[in-house]
Amino acid sequence: MPYRHSIGAVMAAAFATFALSTMITNARVFDESHYPDWTGQWMRVPVAGIRGNPSWDPNKSDGLAQEAPLTPEYQAKLEASLADQAAGGAGLDRDLICMTAGMPRMMNLYSTMEIIVTIDQTYILMSTFNDTRRIFTDGRDWPADLPLSYAGYSIGKWIDVDGDGRYDMLEVETRGFRGMRTLDSTSIPLHADNQTVIKERIYRDKQNPEIIHDDMTTIDHALTRPWTVDKTYRLQKNPHWVQNICSVGNMHVQIGKDGYFLSADGLLMPVRKDQAPPDLKYFKQSQK
Repeated sequence: MPYRHSIGAVMAAAFATFALSTMITNARVFDESHYPDWTGQWMRVPVAGIRGNPSWDPNKSDGLAQEAPLTPEYQAKLEASLADQAAGGAGLDRDLICMTAGMPRMMNLYSTMEIIVTIDQTYILMSTFNDTRRIFTDGRDWPADLPLSYAGYSIGKWIDVDGDGRYDMLEVETRGFRGMRTLDSTSIPLHADNQTVIKERIYRDKQNPEIIHDDMTTIDHALTRPWTVDKTYRLQKNPHWVQNICSVGNMHVQIGKDGYFLSADGLLMPVRKDQAPPDLKYFKQSQK
């Protein structure tokens, strides 16, 4: 019996040693020296002479000046959205009610951004709407049952462009969307089928290390061709991190397809001339 117990102990020890050896062999070690240093706080680089809210193509003013390559159907949707906004409405825009911007609009960067690089995933954290992107860099393929979200599902690959043994570019593809999503606040629409594909090349500027580029190509059935823009972000030397909770103090209210404004006395106000009030059939009407 003691002999049998000693054999068991030896076998257990051997198995434990083998398991530990296998874990060490298969372990992926994160060597920071192989990855770019994108730490810090990043903000959008404004372009002189460009009008409006942060536009999709940062080198053109928003609205029709973007010259978005839209199909006739979706060009009509954009023009209707602009007309509604000119009359006081929100058009297709939903950031007034603190709805997440989703991808790719969140990369317009309305406030600040932080990039966190790990061996298997890269995270992009936005202070506006508390949006978060998770980019998988572990070599996975697209899941058979792709989960749908406003931010989409992102798979990335690190590239050593100049062959110096250090990654300097992150190539990303994002799919798996739900909607409605637009490209900016005016609001350039994306197709209702949510079959959008976003391809990105994220890298640091060779001449100015305080600038990061995000070359973004949008492939969408609302567009007549792939649309590529260059987003640029600047490193902040004295970062000031703030908590931005959009819903706090927000006076905009969306009821069905109509937007209203909550006045200081707590009552709904119209946002367009001659706008009808919401349907109150489920409320008991007060007697006058």
